[in-house]
Amino acid sequence: MRLTVNDRVHDVAPRDDETLLELLRDRLALTGTKLTCDRGECGACTVLLDGATAYSCLTLAVACDGATVRTVEGLAPPGSLSTLQQAFIAHDAAQCGYCTPGQLVAAQALLDHSAHPSDDEIRAAMSGNLCRCGTYPKIVQAIRAAAEAGAGASADAAITTAEGASRGA
Repeated sequence: MRLTVNDRVHDVAPRDDETLLELLRDRLALTGTKLTCDRGECGACTVLLDGATAYSCLTLAVACDGATVRTVEGLAPPGSLSTLQQAFIAHDAAQCGYCTPGQLVAAQALLDHSAHPSDDEIRAAMSGNLCRCGTYPKIVQAIRAAAEAGAGASADAAITTAEGASRGA
């Protein structure tokens, strides 16, 4: 099957029972996506699957043939941080950091669909991502700051530009 992950095309042959999370971590070495609850309750494994958030621990890899996946590694060009990631750091929104990759992907999905979400919209969009450290107010502040800095559609353009440059396009 063919899968596009962070703008790179991969031809892979997953087992019938292999999850998208296992494929990303074990075959493609994209270890930013975390396994925590393994039941789709915590959101640490959140990725964008064809532009929508998905729990990769519950998604069978074989069901993703032809799909486009974006992981936390794809939020910014290699060696740099996106506006959203910088806002998480500036607002101390990551304490232990284990949930942060899923939080960032879910937040980017929100900003891609709503450039200036309200605090209620942020809380609703992030409701599928749990943080055992309880940094929810800081996460909301970070997302609001990223929105004010224009972290929505510009993030996609930055990644596309960087990928095109690295391929010589």
